[in-house]
Amino acid sequence: MTTDALRKQVDRSLRQFLDRQAPAFGDGELEPLMAAADDLLSGGKRLRPAFCYWGWRAAGGDDGPGVFSAAASLELLQASALVHDDVMDKSDLRRGMPSAHRRFQGVHEKSGWQGSAEQFGEGAAILLGNLLLIWSGEMWRTSGLPADALAAAQPLHDHMRTELMCGQYLDLLEQAQGENTFDSALRVALYKSGKYSVEQPLRLGLVLAAGGERPWITDLCVEYGRRVGIAFQLRDDILGVFGDPAETGKPAGDDLREGKRTMLIARTLASASAGDAQVVRELLGDRALDEQGVTSLRAIIEDTGALRACEDLIAEYLGQALAALGRAPVTPEAHEALAALAVAATSRTT
Repeated sequence: MTTDALRKQVDRSLRQFLDRQAPAFGDGELEPLMAAADDLLSGGKRLRPAFCYWGWRAAGGDDGPGVFSAAASLELLQASALVHDDVMDKSDLRRGMPSAHRRFQGVHEKSGWQGSAEQFGEGAAILLGNLLLIWSGEMWRTSGLPADALAAAQPLHDHMRTELMCGQYLDLLEQAQGENTFDSALRVALYKSGKYSVEQPLRLGLVLAAGGERPWITDLCVEYGRRVGIAFQLRDDILGVFGDPAETGKPAGDDLREGKRTMLIARTLASASAGDAQVVRELLGDRALDEQGVTSLRAIIEDTGALRACEDLIAEYLGQALAALGRAPVTPEAHEALAALAVAATSRTT
């Protein structure tokens, strides 16, 4: 199963699921809701389904429509998180297109409706995110996998969604509290993305195929999955500051305007001079931050060695994860695929 072939299977499963939902949106006034979901789900890296699928294969599972559908349901969960995250961060763009709340705001403005267009956009986006969350559970339950396999993995599936919400709250808390530490930044990286992006999708696939937890599954998920997940989020933090808008689909330095308290910022403030630290505190979170401001903050981050330190952390976590994978009793095919996924997740440009 190549990366492209797996993506096509996931895309096909999502298309079939959305087509089954379409009759409920026959009322023309509901069409924008379905269109927004459709457009959002047309993009994405499909990493979470890939980790789930290769967990399934690593524990002896065979190919079939059921595993593709169960794995694809994680894209609906991810889409839900992105919609809500953009509302909380007041982000204007997602994957090079208007974020969901800006899209609905535009519908309101174009139609000349009464009330606040911004409030309408945010409300509609929250509902869209909730809808996607509901669909993720429905697609998971109706995937076609054996009932005993789904029952064995259901507690994990529930816990993963709870962890995601806790991570989102911790991210909000980190920004509200201001100054952060290495430990608190790492905690957010773990709970907001690390666990639910890699560790738990991998565990879901393994448990689905094995019919329950096994000691080697726990070891692999913690020693490989958790480390890759943290490195994945650290890469995301770097891209949020230094990423190319043409690749990321978001404005340059968007995380700086949103005031994200990441490991990158924690290390910058810990190593910056008093003057540079003051500049960071003044500019971080400024919604009107211009290109010159972004350039100034980038320079400070690089000069303090924070960027290099985060790159070194990514390399360290990746090395440890690959070593742990080498000790796991998985098939050569699964080993090769999971190693490639770890590299792709931590060295990506989008």
